[in-house]
Amino acid sequence: MNSPNQPLPTFDEVLLCTPQTTAEQVGLFLRRCFIPCSRGEKIYTMLYADELSYDVSCRMEELFQHLQHYSSAYRLVILCNCKREHSYIPSVFSQYKVHMIPQRSLAEIQQYLQHHYRVAQPSSSAASVFKDNMCVGIVSSKRAGMGK
Repeated sequence: MNSPNQPLPTFDEVLLCTPQTTAEQVGLFLRRCFIPCSRGEKIYTMLYADELSYDVSCRMEELFQHLQHYSSAYRLVILCNCKREHSYIPSVFSQYKVHMIPQRSLAEIQQYLQHHYRVAQPSSSAASVFKDNMCVGIVSSKRAGMGK
């Protein structure tokens, strides 16, 4: 996010973890992370790794240790909820823990995202539904199930 021209992460660089995430999904993601790419610019990110089941977390740790012996040139960020810091993954990787505080203001982050998610020519596009011709939008309600 150092410049507006820096791209957003691609689909293969991010794994959004849930309790239903399988060991196979985590394994594929870690292998992608450890395979050296031609430009070496990718930063792989696991979001909410603290939500992985215990079995999947154990297998992730084993695979990580195994792959780490073959390559030290990887770029992996594991993001966890600080309220679940005592779950398996945050505990295993606690020696690498960094408490993160955003270095940019909310307005700067929003401007950066707007730059990347704005549709240039919204001709018959679903983006015309969202504010300022954005191709992404968040719809929320304090009342569940109200037709979002």
